[in-house]
Amino acid sequence: MEFCCPGGWKMNYPDVPALRFGVLGPLRVWRGETVLDLGPVQQRVVLAVLALQAGRPVGRQQMINAVWGDAPPRNAVNLVQRHVSGLRRVLEPERPGHAPSGLLAWTEVGYQLTLPKRALDLDVFEGGLSRARAARAGGQLQEAAEALHSALGLWRGPVCDGLSSPFLDAQADRLDESRISVLEERIELDLAIGVHADLIAELRDLVAEYPLRERLYGLLMLALYRVGRQADALTVFRDARRHLHDELGVEPGAALQQLHQQILAADPELVAAAPAEVGAMTGTRRPLPVQLPHQIPDFTGRHAELDQLDALVTGPHENIGISVVITSIAGTAGVGKTALAVHWAHRISKEFPDGQLYVNLRGFDPTGSAMKPAEAIRGFLDAFGVTPQQLPTSLEAQAALYRSLLAGRRVLILLDNAADEDQVRPLLPGSPGCLVIVTSRNELRGLIVTEGAQPVLLDLMSVPEARQLLSRRIGVSRVDAETQAVDSIIALSARLPLALMLVAARAATHPGFSLSALAAELSEAGGSLDAFDSEDQATNVRAVFSWSYQRLSVSGQRLFRLLGLHFGPDISTPAMISLAGMPKEQVRHALAELTRAHLVSERILGRFAFHDLLRAYATEVAYTHDPEEYRYAARYRVLDHYLHSAYRADEVLHRYRDRPFTLADTSPGVTPESPADQKQALAWFESERAVLLATLRQATGFDSHIWQLAWALASYFEYQGHRRDWRDSQTIALEASRRLSDKQAQALSHALLGRALVQLSSYDPARTHLQHALDMFGELGDNASQAYAHHSLARMLERQGLYSEALAHVRQALTLFKAAGDDIGRARALNAVGWFHAQLGDHTQALDCCQQALDLQREIDDGFGQAETYDSLGYVHGHLGHQQEATTCYQQAVNLFYELGDRYNEADTLVALGDTHQAFRDSESARIAWQRALAILEQLDHPRADSVRARMRESRESNEYVTSPPVQANARPTRLPQVPHLYKNRGDDIS
Repeated sequence: MEFCCPGGWKMNYPDVPALRFGVLGPLRVWRGETVLDLGPVQQRVVLAVLALQAGRPVGRQQMINAVWGDAPPRNAVNLVQRHVSGLRRVLEPERPGHAPSGLLAWTEVGYQLTLPKRALDLDVFEGGLSRARAARAGGQLQEAAEALHSALGLWRGPVCDGLSSPFLDAQADRLDESRISVLEERIELDLAIGVHADLIAELRDLVAEYPLRERLYGLLMLALYRVGRQADALTVFRDARRHLHDELGVEPGAALQQLHQQILAADPELVAAAPAEVGAMTGTRRPLPVQLPHQIPDFTGRHAELDQLDALVTGPHENIGISVVITSIAGTAGVGKTALAVHWAHRISKEFPDGQLYVNLRGFDPTGSAMKPAEAIRGFLDAFGVTPQQLPTSLEAQAALYRSLLAGRRVLILLDNAADEDQVRPLLPGSPGCLVIVTSRNELRGLIVTEGAQPVLLDLMSVPEARQLLSRRIGVSRVDAETQAVDSIIALSARLPLALMLVAARAATHPGFSLSALAAELSEAGGSLDAFDSEDQATNVRAVFSWSYQRLSVSGQRLFRLLGLHFGPDISTPAMISLAGMPKEQVRHALAELTRAHLVSERILGRFAFHDLLRAYATEVAYTHDPEEYRYAARYRVLDHYLHSAYRADEVLHRYRDRPFTLADTSPGVTPESPADQKQALAWFESERAVLLATLRQATGFDSHIWQLAWALASYFEYQGHRRDWRDSQTIALEASRRLSDKQAQALSHALLGRALVQLSSYDPARTHLQHALDMFGELGDNASQAYAHHSLARMLERQGLYSEALAHVRQALTLFKAAGDDIGRARALNAVGWFHAQLGDHTQALDCCQQALDLQREIDDGFGQAETYDSLGYVHGHLGHQQEATTCYQQAVNLFYELGDRYNEADTLVALGDTHQAFRDSESARIAWQRALAILEQLDHPRADSVRARMRESRESNEYVTSPPVQANARPTRLPQVPHLYKNRGDDIS
């Protein structure tokens, strides 16, 4: 709809300004009731970029990239200026041509469109969404639903419909995802307040438009069930399951499957569920970890083993503090340990209302990269919402925190594919109530002897169970029609579930093949799988895999072999395309073929993994089929992909980081990923973290890639608190750089390893590595890098409270920066010198140094350095009793950090500003500054928000009882602002 009409906005929001902007649909601007002519298409694109960035400056180069992407015209700068001038004439016809400010103005850092409140429909939409969620949190469901209806009514079509550019296309995708999520939320609220029948037609249309969104299926099922159409609700689930399987090869998620079971059972809770319960049914909220993998829908047999497992929670063992169930068989792979464990875990999950945890420990991963207990514990702590800042340093402390979180809770923990007892023991809870299930190829006798674990030895399937499995997979009629062939398949597969499922998959995907032909094919391949009980465990599995492999297309076979060369544990589609060096569509077609043949599995959307035996087979085929130079080129391509993608993600994540080397060009066929913003960069690092670590460990013979990749990962590890990964990766990088005899690489690796060790409070080895870095940079004649290393040493000494020694190092850094002609480094070193003078109580000297730093930073236009130095000056003036100067400097720092988009440092400085106001007894100004800081920290989900809330609470309580006269100018504050533990200066970023 076209904004309903311009007045419709006013009707719902009467305080909107006369000039209104619409991006939720075709780009429109209204003055009063008149739609303005915004000029040619490219000019409208410029306005759309500015409107979507309203209130934030857009630099010229940023604007050029947003409008034209990687192929701007030669006169792009002139075109932007011309379009901005044209827009000024349209939007502000009365404004003088060279007026310095206005609605659309040029600031020091770029063009900025400044809009009044409610002038942009996107802001109105987001405001309505905030009001709705606040109303819902307060139990006002009708008000929340009405707010969402009004907000969604602002959408007139796709964002900036009819306009296209790299930036607009990305924003349109992002905002459309937001719109459909809000639409689901609105329907969820309608269901909660009793609207059912009216939603069914709308939901059917939405399911047809968005056939992969399980939440919509769940809402439709619930709406149908609530009006007495149980059968139709079940039909929707079958449609959803079939569609997800056909399109993605996956089963519906746990939330949708649970709702299906509740509808089958006519669960009375579905009739009048509370709002929170509706959210849980449709996957909106997950307050507790629910990590169990999907269970195999046609799980077969294992009745004796299930009875034995049931006895652990219903029999004499039910009160045992920890019951470790071990499912193990010699040879292990393919016998169905994980399937049994997952099936049973789902069956008893209701007995563990505090959550279910799952981890694949990769104990028998063919790459040898078994998961360390620390990595598993970190994943579990993440599941319970522990932030990087709350994470203890040592493994022992992390394990203690993990046990503390489990104390008093009933949590089910499934530890899959364990290597040995030592890998499992740190993951065991320390108090009763939890149940731990461990699967392993070994019997793990140590756990049985010392931990009281109950062994469950899983044997091969019985013949009736094997026949039942085949019947469920390929149909009863087909199995009954060829009983002799079925008996032959069962015998040749040795009743091993993995082999049986491979045969069944081949039969199901080729319904024209007779089972007799499949049995003969398996026989000819030497398909007996009894070798799983021997030392040569892979022989017959190789034969089973071979006939599946031989039936692939040439492209499918090639991709399968290439995946065997990947470092694991899984791979994304973009990385797979670079690994293959083939056109994207050819890779996608081959990947779909492998997925259908069950030769790869999609762990999560867009990420693919091998069963360990399949990986071993794929690697073996690659080594026997492809020459060494071909395998080397494939690994070189995928390493190029990860290195260049990580480098680009790091550039987005850490804009101010110095780049001491230039990457070589990518190999032909490599298409690195390029995250658009910090959120995407962090998401990329998080999703690829395990792969990148495995790559560093295994990329033998690629030493340049190793140390450069470790360098690119350093900021992410530091930013997210992965301190051990940071240390381990730099240790590997240092070894690689030594093999290369590359002194610069060694110096950089020493420096980064030293900084990582500082974060781990390992000060003696940190000092050693940083000193090595200093010495090597000295040999290289690299004064600037020596200066950065001195900064790192100063940071270490500050953590130890050794301010005098730290001051000596930043003074040396200052001298070296001067020698190098590095004005940015010199200015930041001056700020650091001033900072340490302040820590030593010499505030007059500190003021002089910081002022010199600021003067130089203004001269060279170092915006970030100015922000840091203003922060230091605020601290120094506060301690000198200069109230006005302190608050002015802090406010300048806040403004600069805001313009730079550095939200955390903006909040950090706001906290210091509030502390200063409070110290000078200006409680109202302190509250305002703290409130602004709190809003940012809550958006960042940062744990420091708690300390800000405590400040505000303490201030309110003290002001209720104490009335103090205002402080005279330049008087000493009653309570000095709290000292940040570390100075903000990032001059040590040689990384």
